[in-house]
Amino acid sequence: MNELKGACIIGQSGGPTSAINATLAGVIRESLKTEEITTLYGMRNGIEGFLEDRLIDLDAAFADLKDLSLLEATPSAALGSCRKKLPKIEEGREVYERLIEIFKKYDIRYFFYIGGNDSMDTVAKLSAYTKSHSYEMVILGVPKTIDNDLVGT
Repeated sequence: MNELKGACIIGQSGGPTSAINATLAGVIRESLKTEEITTLYGMRNGIEGFLEDRLIDLDAAFADLKDLSLLEATPSAALGSCRKKLPKIEEGREVYERLIEIFKKYDIRYFFYIGGNDSMDTVAKLSAYTKSHSYEMVILGVPKTIDNDLVGT
């Protein structure tokens, strides 16, 4: 893979806890350091909001990096959360086509999804779909669980 340059989207999913915001602050802080990420967006209410094209400009929201310290200590889910599970690819192609459409619209090449098991399932399905449809991007699940229930840990 060549050096990939483009926008980044970050979402939160699952139980809203202080851990999910601290994780979000860490992802934002590190994303702002890289030249590969041109614009930083947040999903309003996870993948459910993303499918409705509800994005937040995180570059503007965290122009003052001191705000990240406040975010780290804030309970709940700052971007809003959801419990939506993506369908199996073969049963919901229109959902995945919509996701690719939005990725292309905003030139999103980096996708971070913070959450537990269902969130990691979303990451796995989305990763498989983008690879099979030649849309080059980095998709990472960022584990966050208050009850330590992630499969495989």
